Order: sequence, then structure tokens, then C-alpha cells
Amino acid sequence: MHFGTSWYPEHWPAERWPRDLELMREAGMTVVRLGDFAWSRLEPEEGRFETDWLAEALDQLAGHGLSAVLATPTAGPPVWLTDRYPDTLIVDAQGRRAGHGNRAHGSPSSPRHREHCARIAGVLARRFGRHPAVIGWQIDNELNALSHDEDTRRQFAGWLKARYGTVEALNRAWHLAFWSQEYRDWSQLPIPVGVQHPSLTLAWRRFATTVFRDFVRCQADAIRAHARPGQWISHNVMTAQDDYDLAALAEDLDLVGLDYYVGRLDHPGAGAHHDVVRGLKRRPYWLMEAQPGSACWSQVNNALDRGEARRLAWTAVGHGADAVLFWQWRSSPGGQEQYHGTLVGPDGRPRPFYEEAAVIGRELAAAAPALAGTVPAPEVAVLQGYEDRWAVEAQRHHAGFDPTAYWTSFHRALRLRGLDVDVVVPSTPLDGYRVVVAPTLHLLDDGTGERLLDWVRRGGRLLLGVRTGMKDTENLLLPGRQPGPLAAAGVSVVEYYALPDPVPVAGELLGGRAGRARIWAEWLDPDPAAGARVLLRYGAAGGWLDGRPAVVEVPLGAGTVTYCGAWLDEDGTDAVVGRLLAGSGIRAPLDVPEDVELCRRVRPDGEQVLVLVSHARERRSVALPEPCTDVLTGVRHEDAVEIAGGDVVVLVPAGDGPRRA
Repeated sequence: MHFGTSWYPEHWPAERWPRDLELMREAGMTVVRLGDFAWSRLEPEEGRFETDWLAEALDQLAGHGLSAVLATPTAGPPVWLTDRYPDTLIVDAQGRRAGHGNRAHGSPSSPRHREHCARIAGVLARRFGRHPAVIGWQIDNELNALSHDEDTRRQFAGWLKARYGTVEALNRAWHLAFWSQEYRDWSQLPIPVGVQHPSLTLAWRRFATTVFRDFVRCQADAIRAHARPGQWISHNVMTAQDDYDLAALAEDLDLVGLDYYVGRLDHPGAGAHHDVVRGLKRRPYWLMEAQPGSACWSQVNNALDRGEARRLAWTAVGHGADAVLFWQWRSSPGGQEQYHGTLVGPDGRPRPFYEEAAVIGRELAAAAPALAGTVPAPEVAVLQGYEDRWAVEAQRHHAGFDPTAYWTSFHRALRLRGLDVDVVVPSTPLDGYRVVVAPTLHLLDDGTGERLLDWVRRGGRLLLGVRTGMKDTENLLLPGRQPGPLAAAGVSVVEYYALPDPVPVAGELLGGRAGRARIWAEWLDPDPAAGARVLLRYGAAGGWLDGRPAVVEVPLGAGTVTYCGAWLDEDGTDAVVGRLLAGSGIRAPLDVPEDVELCRRVRPDGEQVLVLVSHARERRSVALPEPCTDVLTGVRHEDAVEIAGGDVVVLVPAGDGPRRA
């Protein structure tokens, strides 16, 4: 386990550095991230590199027993570069070229910009690739925007040509006869802005993914040529980013970093962010940036309450983070983030949050031996694909249809039951999962459909959500009914409806309770010959849906397929999830109240560590199946553990032998 912060030694006199590092050590920190946005200090003029100050900073880190994550500074191109080479500047969707004076103003698709980025990365790697303090590298920072300049448009057209071969083939693949959108030459292909043909919009996002991957790869290659074995390559992402496919980017990384900023810590919503990032590589990640108090870009930049950052940190660890770093160490006297929360003020003295950070540092150190070698080991997966998300976002059909809100409604129901969840892309191998929730398989091909059905036939339990199998991978409507290739499971969709008002639902799944469908509903057609069973029907609302099937379960081989044809309220979603889990053999290791978050990390030998984070105000009691010890306090708990409001406990078995998962 690592604990640390982002440090900007170039902002302060060198004689101040030792005191900063002493305070970091006193807070229990083990790692520092530095170097991002320091390009003007590292290369003040083209081709003149000044790295001695960074060498001194790294030497002092090593002298204080601190490790370093060295970031490439390419998110902040210096003014000599942007002045001399304006083609390196990004152009927005309105055709306006960025000026100097902000960040992320360099164009990832600019060959010249990439050349300079790879060069500075290589300079740093040659100087510090074998420095004892450097354990890893971060490429750039929060990649998020693609340029709309003419050269990028030509690259896009070239990418399309490589993919489709001829303009005629592209016209056919996208059905561009609609509205006379057919092209005769690759030079006519535009960058989509605003409402555009859905296939063109999807292709642009796919192209953006290749651009960002190439941008990261050119720097990573420059670093790997000189880095010592064991140094890893990372990039820090925010899960709200939807300009490119995060899972594809992660394929070229050794480790993924999450930047997570909140107004208020949301349980269980926070867990979805962590599960998404862990799912990018299905292994532990780093919480690379978290806020120490407040951020500075929201409408109201409230500070986290006392203890809230501690809960945030342990939520991350429970979900699979092997490091927690707070951004940033000390308030910068100038710049756009002067009001951002820090651990140390501009005067160099600790701010109130520093005390809470020191508590987190002590606790992570105490728990590190128990957590070493552990990983989350979910038996449930939620499938969430970026291309599906882009396609629905471009054509919501109901303003309230937020694809992220939809899939996280199922994630919420699973987490409130105390179950660990992997959030992975649809192409992920499903071996090892007993239950798969696939709420948003909007774009579907025969191969993916058959792979899912084969998994079900072998005993898997699959839940499908609304809008499943509406389109193919070119974003064209499939010629058959929903759910396309998955209709072989024994249920299809007669019609779909965007709902201006909620519609009632009822049936055996809810017992005598009344439920509601909102935003989206589908009229399902179950196949009796397949053994389909209607679990919920729509109630009387004076419309097409009255009395029609809303949720259907179908046996298939040794497993089941459940089609949930409505965006249900929380009770309805929980009931569907409960039915899916029944008979699966999956149980949470402890029964916890909804306001106590339970996470499990497991060793290769099966021994498990349980992290409980209370989001309640009052004390909660959790029954234990066997005696356990809280590694944070050393206290042994026999039949139950009492958790104070807002507290955290980390439990390991207290018996003679390890508890097995």
C-alpha cells in the first residue's frame, strides 16, 4: 500500500524542500507524484534541457525514504512551443485555435506535438529511468479532447479509408442514402459536430481512441527504452470522460490511475467509479488524485466533512486501490487553482486536513501487511461498453435516458447487497463469473451474442436491460427484432416506448407491492415453447403497454436469461437483481446495513480481508460468523463488530487458521 500526494518543487525555493518532505514522512506518506506541468522548467528553450533541479528533488525524496511517480509534463506545453509551432495547438469544434495560458492546449493528433512530447519523455527517461526513487511513470494528465483542425480531419479520413477501403463501401456500411449523405471522395468526410449521422459520430469516437492510444504509446515507448525493469507506465483518468474508450487505452498501460473528486461522498455511487477503473485491467489500480478538502471548479466548492476523506480513501482501498494520493501538497501562490484544497498552506504550515491525512497514513501502514497480495475477487460482472454509451448518448430518444445512470442503477442494487462487482467491457472473458448484468448491450454482433448464450448454457445467469440488441456495430438498426442475436434465448421485443410519465408494474417479483417503470419501457414477447416466465407486467395506464410483459425469465441450458424490459424504480431493480442472484450461490460475506459499505479483498490462497466503511451517522452492529480482528485497532471482535458512525474497520480472521473465501 502506498500513500502520498502531488508535489511541485519547481514552485518553491529548494531550501524549503526538506521541510516539505519531513512533513510528508510525519503524515505517513510513502510516495510523491511530480513533474506534471513542469515543461517550461525542464525545457525553457527548444532543445535546452534543465533537469538538475528535478534530480535534486528526486535525490531528496530518496533520502527521506519516499518513492516517486514521475509524470511527463506534456499536458502543459511551454510558450516557446506554441508560439513557434501553432499547428501543435488544439482547435475546438467551433474552429477556434487555443491560445497559451491554460492547460491541455496541445493537440494529441499533431505529429509535431507528438514529436516534442516523445522527446521530453525520452530526456526524462534517460536521466531518471534508473533513479532509485522512481517506481513508475505517468503519461500526460487526464487526456480529454481531440483537435478539430484540418490535418486531424485528413487523418480521420485516412483512418476511415483504411477501415472501409472505398467510399462506396462506407456509404453502404453506414446507409448514407438517408438524407442524401453519400460521399464521393474521402476529402468530403467531415468531423462530426452537433447532431450528425450516428455512424459518423461513432466512427469519430473510435478514431479518437486510436489517436489517444498512439499519443500515450509514443511517450511510453520513449520511456521504456531507458527505464529499469519494474518501473511501470500509467495514465490518470476520470470515469466521466467519454471522448475515447478507456478500456482500449488501458491495454497499453501497466497500471491505471483514477482521479476522483466529489462534492459529497456518495454511497454506493462512489463504488461505481472505482469498479470501472479496476475493471479496465481487472487488477488493482491507484487513486492518483483525490481532493484534500475542497476542489476549485464547482459551483459550490464545499470542503469534505471531517472524516469524509478518510472514508473516501478506504472506499478506494476496499474496491482495489493499492495507493491513495491527495492533490495537491501545497497551495500554489498563483495560477487557476489557488483555492483548491491542499495539505499545506502557502505559508508552509499544515492546514486542518493534514491531521486527517496523517490518520489515513497511519491506518494504511497498519493494514498494509494484511492487504499485501490481496485483490477484489467478484463473482458478479456488470458489462458496460463505451461504444454503447456513445451510441445512446447521441440518440437518447428521451432526455432523461442517461446511459451511465441506467447501468449504475443495477450496480447500486448489487453493492447495497454487499456484493463485490467487476465493471468490464462486453468483450471481457466471463469465466469465473456466476452472474452477469448487461444493461446496455445496445450495439450487438452475432459473435458477442453467441458467446453470451454459450456462457449461459454452461450455467451462467444473465440479465439484459432495455435497448439491448437494437443496432449492429456500425450503429445501424438490426433487421430483426430486439434483442437481435440474443433473441435465441426465447424473448423478443414487440415495441419500445419513451415514457413521458411513469407506468405501473406488478407481478410475482414484487409480491403485492406496486412498482413503476419510468423513462423507457418495452413490450416483451416471451416464447412459451422456451419455458419463458413472466415475472412482471405493466399495469393499467391507458396505453399500449397495459397488461404486457415487462420482465421475463427464460431457462437456457444450465442457466437463465432475464430480460428486464423497463427502467424500473429502485425497489423493482432490487427485486430483479434479487431474483437473478437466487440460486446462484453468491452471498455477501457479511450481512450489513445499507449505509455500511462492505468490500472484500482476497489472497491467492483464499484468505480474505473485509473492509467496512460506515456512511451512517449512528452506530451500527454487524454480526460475524467467526471471531475477527480489526487490523486498524488490534481489537478482537467475537460475535459482532460495533461500528461508530463514519468509522472504518478492516477485519481479518482471529481464529487458529485463516478464513477461506
